[in-house]
Amino acid sequence: MEKKGTFYITTPIYYPSGNMHIGHTYTTVAADTMTRFKKQTGYDAYFLTGTDEHGQKIERKAAQAGKTPKEFVDEIVAATKDLWKLMNIEYDDFIRTTDERHVKAVQKIFKKFYEQGDIYKSAYEGQYCAECESFWTPTQLKE
Repeated sequence: MEKKGTFYITTPIYYPSGNMHIGHTYTTVAADTMTRFKKQTGYDAYFLTGTDEHGQKIERKAAQAGKTPKEFVDEIVAATKDLWKLMNIEYDDFIRTTDERHVKAVQKIFKKFYEQGDIYKSAYEGQYCAECESFWTPTQLKE
């Protein structure tokens, strides 16, 4: 079969602050299904999923469990991969924000943006909500 082109699909990179739930599963099954369909219809399809392993919520949950953040997320990632395997999810890559390749890529792009003047260091004031993982300004809090 002649290839129609390349198709790239990704899930959000999930926050492993607890075990995966039906929402994570729904999204991953949908992405897996779309990837399989694209492959069957002649596309070179690539499916990426993974985890974002940073943030105060993970730090707090790890401390409550008496573990380092890395130990905590390692267990959840292993359970997640086991679940996806049990469900016959066929991803091409599972990226973790703690993977060395990810760390190096982020450092490289941030350095480039900084050198180009696209980003800069500055002070920012706002209240941080660990649960929603966002900063809020007084104006936003009034809305």
